[in-house]
Amino acid sequence: MRKDSLFDALGGQDAVLRLARAWHARAMADDVVSHAFSHGFHPQHTERLAAYWAEAWGGPALYSVRLGSHSGVVRTHSGNGPHEEMDRRAVACFDQALADAGVADAELRRVLHDYFAWATTTAMAAYPGRGQVVPDDLRLPRWSWHGLVAP
Repeated sequence: MRKDSLFDALGGQDAVLRLARAWHARAMADDVVSHAFSHGFHPQHTERLAAYWAEAWGGPALYSVRLGSHSGVVRTHSGNGPHEEMDRRAVACFDQALADAGVADAELRRVLHDYFAWATTTAMAAYPGRGQVVPDDLRLPRWSWHGLVAP
């Protein structure tokens, strides 16, 4: 059983940032997924995404301490109704980004795929209706080699 965090197994912050950049490039190149960014996005989107993923994967709590909250991230993704095709394609972009970023470890790729698929279709899709209120106290989910870590 592996004891290192996903963050450490991936190679730390630089590797997470490389993956975030690769995913963002793939997402922007996809005519369906890129629609999610059509109304603009934060100028440091990939750096913020990397900090969020790093924290979720057992790295430092930089996102929660300095950049925002999980509730804020969920709010950004809420109110858009169901979008299964976009979700499926976003996951496919992530899988391609894993290769683009040079993630060769098959077990790590599988676990990160599982995280991204869960985050996309469950955590970020929890409030699809317009006007649904996202609670202010959502905790940033943590993911390990065994999946979602209970709070």
